[in-house]
Amino acid sequence: MTKSLFFLLAMLAGSPAAAQELNLGATPDGVPLPVHITATGGMSWSQDAQTVTASGNAKAVRGNVTIEADQLIAHYLKAPTPAATPTPQAAPSTQPPAATPAASSAGATPFDQGNAQLDTLEATGNVHIFTATDNAWGDKAIYSLKSAVLVLTGQNLKLTTPQDTLTARDSVEYYADQHMAVARGNALITTQDGRSIQADVITAYLTPAGGNATSADSLSGLGQSGGLERVEAVGHVIVRTKTDTVTGDRGVYLAATQQARLGGNVHIIQGQNELAGGDALVDMKSGTATLLAGPGGQVSGTITPGSGDTK
Repeated sequence: MTKSLFFLLAMLAGSPAAAQELNLGATPDGVPLPVHITATGGMSWSQDAQTVTASGNAKAVRGNVTIEADQLIAHYLKAPTPAATPTPQAAPSTQPPAATPAASSAGATPFDQGNAQLDTLEATGNVHIFTATDNAWGDKAIYSLKSAVLVLTGQNLKLTTPQDTLTARDSVEYYADQHMAVARGNALITTQDGRSIQADVITAYLTPAGGNATSADSLSGLGQSGGLERVEAVGHVIVRTKTDTVTGDRGVYLAATQQARLGGNVHIIQGQNELAGGDALVDMKSGTATLLAGPGGQVSGTITPGSGDTK
């Protein structure tokens, strides 16, 4: 996808080696970084539900990542109590047992005692997640610490960077442990120079930070949190370059070659020219699209003289 677009998601979902990440668990060196939560409408804690709720212009800040929403809910789980270590049996004493002071429970809560763990952070209503350069909007965001999964949903789901814009109808998901991001429902990535990839579902597979990341153009790489290895597009795929529009049932983009290959009911459209076949190869860097005929396959097309040079 893009360097900074999924760098933002990596910071939110806690990819272990990402720089300046929003890891709501422990940092790579084991030192927890606090999450600062504020709200104009107040904060409430429910001991029964094990939640802390911030309402009204709620904001959570960790490092250089900020989450704003109408309401933020932090869900906690009680940490398991360590099992007591058996002690050797002492010899019977002839003296009466000493009195044991009663344990004080004043002010004791799961949080005060430090035996609760932050499990899920939920943001609802006018959700805005941003860094100095990147922005994400939605109606709802849920981040699970246990599974390291971030899910953004909403009517106006959108992510922007200085280079790219991503929109999706249903959800944008980031799976930190699997180094994978998924945009569902009329997913569309558009670059500033007019190139785009659109499909029912777009899946990006990322290299871990420190891996062999490519760094060609804005469609390849993930900055400091790792690189983009592959993009898979499924369902009503449309790839647009500066000159060509290519459609198909499925497509794969490889960052190493900066090429996309489409298959299944493929059409290449350039001006008034249109070619149809089984497969097409699109060079995202040069903008050229080439129709490929498989074994025993056939290609067809309509060419208007002087209208273009579609291959």
